[in-house]
Amino acid sequence: MSGFLESRTAGTGGDLGRFVRLSAKQRQLVVQPRMGFSDPVRMRRGLAATRDAAGPTAGTLTLDSYTRNRDYASVRRALAAGEPLNGYPLVTAGPAVTRGVLADLSGPDFPLQVRHGSPDPRDVVTAMLQVGLTATEGGPISYSLPYGRAPLATSMAHWREACRTLVDGCGPAGHLETFGGCLLGQLCPPALLVAMSVLEALFFAAEGVQSVSLSYAQQTNEEQDVEAIAALRALAGEFLPAGVDRHVVVYTYMGVFPRSRAGAQLLLEQSARLAVRTGAERLIVKTVAEAHKIPNISDNVEAMELAHEVATGYASEGVPEPAERSGTYAEARALILGVLHLHTDIGTALLRAFEKGYLDVPFCLHPDNAGRSRSYLDARGRLQWSATGRMPIGAMVDTRGGAALTSNGLLEALSFVEHTFDRKALELRGRLAVSAGSP
Repeated sequence: MSGFLESRTAGTGGDLGRFVRLSAKQRQLVVQPRMGFSDPVRMRRGLAATRDAAGPTAGTLTLDSYTRNRDYASVRRALAAGEPLNGYPLVTAGPAVTRGVLADLSGPDFPLQVRHGSPDPRDVVTAMLQVGLTATEGGPISYSLPYGRAPLATSMAHWREACRTLVDGCGPAGHLETFGGCLLGQLCPPALLVAMSVLEALFFAAEGVQSVSLSYAQQTNEEQDVEAIAALRALAGEFLPAGVDRHVVVYTYMGVFPRSRAGAQLLLEQSARLAVRTGAERLIVKTVAEAHKIPNISDNVEAMELAHEVATGYASEGVPEPAERSGTYAEARALILGVLHLHTDIGTALLRAFEKGYLDVPFCLHPDNAGRSRSYLDARGRLQWSATGRMPIGAMVDTRGGAALTSNGLLEALSFVEHTFDRKALELRGRLAVSAGSP
């Protein structure tokens, strides 16, 4: 890899927060893929195709799983053997190769973000700063639960150091997106996702990061998602310092994807409408190929352009944001306040919250998670609590309607979106066939 494109002139990673802010002023949704390839030539082609896709786009370098776990020896062995990785090996590739990948591509009109999944992002942040990249994502909680088994205290220390390295390296241009809104996103009631997103953003801000994005993953019921994103926006406004630049990013559903192409398209379209309907400024898409293979470049471009088309058409309807003071808002606010009352330092407060069970992620086996909370899908497909453990929302939640999930019930719940959208696609095809056959 060392000789790849070293003679080219490298660009910079662009300022993601500024780009999203300017796009939002023009009422345009920024669309972004989750793309990463180990081959630098293919990675460059993927970024170029993302840049050239319709609508405002942001580029992504998703890193491989060995790098996520700091197993650089395995990265080197795979590369030496010509074996593909499931992402770009940023740390091992070295600055010269990555500058070649980015050359003449990234900049003010096409910002790039590094996505990695690591509970210890110190090497990743150092490597990205070396090549002019200033945006990444994750968090001390959301990239330990469920991605790792390292103690939360260890992850917290690593993330403190990484935040300070980012701030020292690029100042106000440094951008961090909290993954808290996607934390075990399947079957996690939205109030906890919203609270974690805000709390991790507060952690970033406390460590000096001046530009953040707050994430939320599309769930199982559109109206519940609308309530949740409105709550996320409102609570970010209440709790984040006034000088911190921020925006909301929605993820297309991250669980088991519909198996039919039509069903996957319907789900993607709904996520784009959800982003516009709630005023989210950025959307991270999945592709119609998710249920069958690792998406290629054309799969990602197709998904981005479909999302852009839907978002552009829906924006013209001018759907207003809903009232924000929902039950999700009240629960999320109680969770945030329950944590903040534990200590003046947000990192210490988060650790104490998990020790006490004030934050408790359902179906999460991490040793530092209390494991007393449980959730279920009600008849409308809304995520509800069946047990809240010691979280400070017990008096606000009626858990009587939710029986404990069996293993079969859990599998059915995890497949709810897959089956729902495949069925919707089949019903739509049937209606179209009947309509086409009508005189």
